[in-house]
Amino acid sequence: MQTMIFQTATREDSDRLWEIIEPIIRAGETYVFSPDSSREKMLDYWLDSDKDTYVAKLDGEILGTFYLKANQPDRGSHVVNAGYMVAAKAGGRGIGRAMADFSFSEARRLGYTAMQFNYVISSNTIAVSLWEKLGFKIVGQVPDAFMHPKLGPTDVYVMYRKL
Repeated sequence: MQTMIFQTATREDSDRLWEIIEPIIRAGETYVFSPDSSREKMLDYWLDSDKDTYVAKLDGEILGTFYLKANQPDRGSHVVNAGYMVAAKAGGRGIGRAMADFSFSEARRLGYTAMQFNYVISSNTIAVSLWEKLGFKIVGQVPDAFMHPKLGPTDVYVMYRKL
């Protein structure tokens, strides 16, 4: 396997980012956004100036993306929040883990001391398993907080780890 390269995402990456984001949002199973969210809405969110957004490239192809942002303003800004997406065709190839590992060191470089996920859907077992393997603990559970398109009301986890 070639070395994964991480770069800051730019608006020039929009077409490839949308190819990754769209099927995930349309499925409606792992992110809160409406499945009919527009390209413009999602790219504006993903590339908003309140985030440091990255792409993961393998052999010159963008196969994943993630962002880092302060979980809260001011006195909570030392804790980073993040979101990750992997291209459907690249699932199971270690892209998510590689992005996570890079994001931890990048978050430390940016001055963060911990990472918190506010909204991990409990039925997203691949993500929950990965985060637990990488040292995250479930520190909270919100009953029925996500309306899953197949499962109905589904619990959401708050997950946390120090960096």
